[in-house]
Amino acid sequence: MIAARLARAVLIMACLLGILAPRFASAHVGSPDTWFEGQAGPYPVRVVVRSPSVVPGLAVIDVRVLKGSPRAVSIQAFAWNAGAAGAPPPDIAKPVPGDPQLYTTNLWFMEASSYGVHVHVSGEQGEGVVIVPVQAIATGRLPMDRPLTVTLIALGVFLFAGFITLVAAGARESTLPPGAQPEASALRRSRIARIAAAIVLALALYGGRTWWDNVDRAYAADLYKPFHIVTNVVATGGVPVLRLAIDDERWHGRQWTPLITDHGKLMHLFLVRLPDLANMAHLHPVMVDSSHFETRLPPSPELPPGRYRVYADIVHESGFAQTLVSEVNVPATMPTVEYTMLDTDDSWSAGPVAEAADDAEVRRTLPDGCELVWERGKGPLVERREHPLRFRVVAPDGKPAALEPYMGMVAHAMVTRADGTVFAHLHPTGSASMAAQMALTMRTPADTLAGTLGKRIAAMDAQAGAMHGMAGMSGMGGMPGMSG
Repeated sequence: MIAARLARAVLIMACLLGILAPRFASAHVGSPDTWFEGQAGPYPVRVVVRSPSVVPGLAVIDVRVLKGSPRAVSIQAFAWNAGAAGAPPPDIAKPVPGDPQLYTTNLWFMEASSYGVHVHVSGEQGEGVVIVPVQAIATGRLPMDRPLTVTLIALGVFLFAGFITLVAAGARESTLPPGAQPEASALRRSRIARIAAAIVLALALYGGRTWWDNVDRAYAADLYKPFHIVTNVVATGGVPVLRLAIDDERWHGRQWTPLITDHGKLMHLFLVRLPDLANMAHLHPVMVDSSHFETRLPPSPELPPGRYRVYADIVHESGFAQTLVSEVNVPATMPTVEYTMLDTDDSWSAGPVAEAADDAEVRRTLPDGCELVWERGKGPLVERREHPLRFRVVAPDGKPAALEPYMGMVAHAMVTRADGTVFAHLHPTGSASMAAQMALTMRTPADTLAGTLGKRIAAMDAQAGAMHGMAGMSGMGGMPGMSG
């Protein structure tokens, strides 16, 4: 269908144009911050959760009610496996002065885990709740600035000297009558007490330092690190196949729940050619076993030989979403055969990255003659400053192109930076994983056996895909007038 091809083109071109976006921005692969736009009952909301880099830590949560007359907004964090009984009481978000639609609050995350942040909005239109998936993970250690370090050292020396002085004075004068001078034995006793106090206090400080170093090492060891993966390309049956293996010893640890499908796929894998970023692919590997995945590669010229950066998105049953990163070499000796898709939702694109990064609009012509327009706006993109990504697809006759959902979304975008330090797989709903939101919404006390929730989500994905296919066959799948 033309609508399906257009939807796939939106993904491909949005990915290419998104490569330019963060030239002046700074972020991280798998950033802990969460952006979500959706419905809290009758209220459309935009929720931004700026997670702390240390856990326990304080998150900053902003809720903008895009339409309606809110009276109160509250926030409550539910750990993925705790339920309502284990959740703290809700925090009341305060309205920001001068902006009646914006509410903000701080929220403590006490343990590194996956959380469902319940955003409750009440007002003239009634009440509504939406669950935003958030990962609270420790990614760094807070530094101690130099002035505070100097102050603490000075206070420590003062207390150390004061303690020894008090002990020595007590040993020397505690039994003397008023006005009497200490004898030689008292002075000797005082010197012995001073030395003993210094030794005892030094040992206590050494033990405290050793304990602190052990705690610090344990904390550093628990800092979040994506699973290590190994990728390579081999020829299987005359077809180039990318194989991905998760060889990290933590993969089979008890704290990690099974994977669930996201938009019907266990893994979304992106390939970006280095260094020119002129070729990309969005593929969906199949699981060979619990730690190995593989997928066919499009042959040249769609995916020519060279070095590629690999990003693999996965979501756990706990609602924890993460991106695995690697690089892979596509050798020039790969056979050239007629390509047969392993997954009909696979897509790819080849072509130079748009250079007009300072233009208010960036335009790219799609293979069927439609045009994708990135409404970029003027000026640079600035770190930690909101900047919407807006795209529209124009048909050859100049009218809005008819699009239909592609894997449940009217548009997908991949944003990356040339040096690979930035990556985000975005949808119109933001950066929050829809699979994570579904897992946190659907979880019940009965879902104690690993894999049961994942099976229900997979069944729902399959049913939604079948219904979408039937709608497409009957000609009901298009959404005229909708732009990406």
